[in-house]
Amino acid sequence: MKIALCQMKIVDDKKANIKKAYEMIKEASIQGARLVVLPEMFNCPYSSKYFREYSEKRGTGTYNELSKWALEFGITIVGGSIPEIENDNIYNTSYTFGPEGQCLGAHRKVHLFDIDIPGGIRFMESETLSAGDSYTMIDAPFGRFGVAICYDMRFPEFFRAMALDGAKFVIVPAAFNMTTGPAHWALTARARALDNQLFVALCSPARDEHSDYVAYGYSMVTNPWGEIIGNLEQEEGILVVDMELEQCEEIRKGLPLLKHRRPEIY
Repeated sequence: MKIALCQMKIVDDKKANIKKAYEMIKEASIQGARLVVLPEMFNCPYSSKYFREYSEKRGTGTYNELSKWALEFGITIVGGSIPEIENDNIYNTSYTFGPEGQCLGAHRKVHLFDIDIPGGIRFMESETLSAGDSYTMIDAPFGRFGVAICYDMRFPEFFRAMALDGAKFVIVPAAFNMTTGPAHWALTARARALDNQLFVALCSPARDEHSDYVAYGYSMVTNPWGEIIGNLEQEEGILVVDMELEQCEEIRKGLPLLKHRRPEIY
């Protein structure tokens, strides 16, 4: 099953971001992708000062564009994430649409990115955003998968819950930075894939050294053996990877980690 990750450069112009997303999705579909993924906050610069200004109610604006694109190209789209507003609360939300344009699910980022690393980076999502309260599973034409957003991937229990709920892969729109990215991006992706014996696909914005928040880039796909089977670097581009989903069962059969768990102990 071909998946495409669209590592796009995000600018301070919602219409331009949406236009770029459409162009990249169209190209990915031409390359044969059945599932296309956009980055975290793909229509909005990743900065607290923009989240409320760019926020949209569910069922309007960018939501409707994603639905139309999925129908137009007959593909499944994980629409990265956008700032969603409900009852004056702002959420970091990812919508997934199926090939008939139907919304298959919405994931609100559960773990908010509140960090203060001396000599590194300080960012407090909770000053602007509200947290989701559940993990998210999607039933698509090609199988069942999970969706997480960026900091969610730091929590092994979160991915384990999705694996136990039938996920063969997890899609993660994410925007690690230049402090955490070089140190933990690939390591965390490989660990979540290996621990749960599933594919993990991370889709980042392209790196822009002039933006308020400099994303690391390096969108990638890791397989159930913990290997990186495709990745970009920091520049804008589209990564198309063929995920052989049957590998999950093959690896779980030969090395039955999930069956060998002892939850009564821990």
